[in-house]
Amino acid sequence: MTENHELQAPPVVFPGGQASPESAYRTAFDLLARRAPKEALEVLEPALEQEPDNTGLRTLRAWAYLMRVQLQRAEAELEKLVEENPSDDWAQHALGRCLERQSRYADALPHLRLAAVMSGDPDHGLAALRVEQLLAD
Repeated sequence: MTENHELQAPPVVFPGGQASPESAYRTAFDLLARRAPKEALEVLEPALEQEPDNTGLRTLRAWAYLMRVQLQRAEAELEKLVEENPSDDWAQHALGRCLERQSRYADALPHLRLAAVMSGDPDHGLAALRVEQLLAD
């Protein structure tokens, strides 16, 4: 007999059926913070049907894709987010990390460098240095 020890999050139920985009955002953010990307996507997709251009919801969807290692989907979403708002340092960094995880270091480096400069975040700077080192090896 095989035992399954994987914990399953209970389904998210919203009063009246479907969540508003605002409550979907809050719920999905909380689920992602708790490392439950599958459940977050289940909340985000219906909200994105209502508001397909909602940048906040699309950002959370990209985060969920990254957590689930759905890198092509994450890359496609992040490229659109960066194209629409090049000054979004989170999207720049996430796109760089997504490309790095696909061993596309030369493609990743400009995004990581830009995110590091824009945010001043030491972790972003370390990511850029790490990829620079990988390219130098």
